[in-house]
Amino acid sequence: MMTLHWLDLTIIFLFLAGTLGIGFWLAKRASQSVKAYFLASNDLPWYALGLSNASGMFDISGTMFTVAILFIYGLKSAWIPWLWPVWNQIFMMVFLAAWLRRSGVTTGAEWITFRFGEGRGARLAHGVVVVFAVITVIAFMGYFVEGIGKFAVTFLHWDLSIAAIGLSNEDAYALLIIAITTIYSVKGGFYSVVGTEVLQFVIMTISCIVVAVIAMWVTDPALFAANLPTGWYDLWVGWRLELDWSQILPSANAQIEKDGYGMFGMLMTLMIFKGVWASLAGPVPSYDMQRVLSARSPSDAARMFGLTPVVLTLPRYLMIAGFGALAVAFFIPELAKMGDQVDFEQVLPFAINQYIPIGWKGLLLAGLLAAFMSTYSAFLNAGPAYLVNDLYKKYINPTAPEKTYVRMSYWASASVVMVGIAFGFVGGSIQQMTEWIVGSLYGGYAAANALKWIWWRFNGYGYFFGMLAGLLGVVVIPPFFPDWSPMEQFIPLLLFSLLGSIAGCLLTPEDDREAVKNFYKKTRPWGFWEPIRREVMAEDLAFRPNTNFRRDLINVVVGIAWQMCLVVLPIYLVFKNWSGLGWSVLVLLVTSAFLWFNWWKKLED
Repeated sequence: MMTLHWLDLTIIFLFLAGTLGIGFWLAKRASQSVKAYFLASNDLPWYALGLSNASGMFDISGTMFTVAILFIYGLKSAWIPWLWPVWNQIFMMVFLAAWLRRSGVTTGAEWITFRFGEGRGARLAHGVVVVFAVITVIAFMGYFVEGIGKFAVTFLHWDLSIAAIGLSNEDAYALLIIAITTIYSVKGGFYSVVGTEVLQFVIMTISCIVVAVIAMWVTDPALFAANLPTGWYDLWVGWRLELDWSQILPSANAQIEKDGYGMFGMLMTLMIFKGVWASLAGPVPSYDMQRVLSARSPSDAARMFGLTPVVLTLPRYLMIAGFGALAVAFFIPELAKMGDQVDFEQVLPFAINQYIPIGWKGLLLAGLLAAFMSTYSAFLNAGPAYLVNDLYKKYINPTAPEKTYVRMSYWASASVVMVGIAFGFVGGSIQQMTEWIVGSLYGGYAAANALKWIWWRFNGYGYFFGMLAGLLGVVVIPPFFPDWSPMEQFIPLLLFSLLGSIAGCLLTPEDDREAVKNFYKKTRPWGFWEPIRREVMAEDLAFRPNTNFRRDLINVVVGIAWQMCLVVLPIYLVFKNWSGLGWSVLVLLVTSAFLWFNWWKKLED
């Protein structure tokens, strides 16, 4: 446990006070209407949304996890975030963000009405996406609770536990930080979320650079060579991982076996299969979708996602690589002492405690707190939008004054927070929760949400039964495959949901033809739309169908390579692997130029 200097504590306190101040300062603007509260009245520039989006993805739990996997898997750890997959951002950047923003709606559930109309199937689809949105937000909030509690007790040394009610010190700190985050998020709505996230992004970026500079200053390649197994610097993967820690740290081999990543080629195959489906499905109904819908225009929504990988990945991986380098150089003896109880997620707290000087330590901890608070506040603002806009306003009190909806948002936020905290306290380790969210929960989401973009015949009933099959599958299917990881379970979950989607669609009548044509005409997706395309073009001679499938596909492939360069470049830099750095810079420049001419210059609303 580290002891903080008064200067570090002062910096942390000033950061928390400043964050609360911004939230309350923006509260008046947010309280004007439900659209102002949840979408900032579509008045924010794309670069502010891009910084906010990056800040919202820079969370403590994910950072601790990523530092741990970098230590164990080396450069191959750059592939492991494909579990989410991280390149869903590239799909959004290239085409999905523009498609989504053209709707002009407030939430993902409201978008369902835009897609399927007002029939019974559409209403069922609308209801099930509200349920999924709330479940997703609660699951992610539980994941954040687990991470912030585990992190806070390593640098705050006061004992806040209450034994009489079974409240551990870890849980007590999680509750305290969540309370502060909840106050400014609820009070200021989306304005305060974005405003505080821009401030938090600046602090986090400075912190990342400081960590990288310190790591490069106190380490050298000789230390790395002595403490790393053969193949640690190899980015490319074979069918097997072929990374042997047995002579250096046997517990790392045990962790690889526990993770189930030994057959890395099979894992990559699963990640690519899952990634295509999950990325084509578009964003889950949470903060990503909210930022798209709050952009000023479709092209601005795309630009936002073009900025996000740059401002998120480069600084974040400078920090991750810095902590990883410090751990490789100096932390292996401590990890070896832990024996079978080794906890690789302690790599990050150890590096902060031992190698970050006074003053900078306070700034860094403020930055990591900012990472948690920005991500948590983003989900906190996104979830209640579905309860208020898509349930209360749509079905219970559609004619209430705007102030009433804003007040209901406060209550909805408080409810989501309490349930999310409860989920976090019982949810398990960070990695277990990560794998459950990205494997099992997303497995039930991908099929219906991919089909909604590309198939004209897909109707509201198909969406409802596909999503329902997915939600039921998360509960029913895992017991049949007890030895399968959540990633492996994604396949039967996807097939189960796909069966529900297609059966529900083909056994029920088409949606209202005019609603489908309106969706197609306004969104202009590519895919299997031939009957609708013919009717729209017959009615509107000026309509131009989307013929950019091949260009979008090429841009996605190039974009994924571009994003991978942003990941590995900081790792090569901090570990002083100059040949790897040179190649990654070269590929980054080539892919950036290609995307500038074949994507950015061709954006349209």
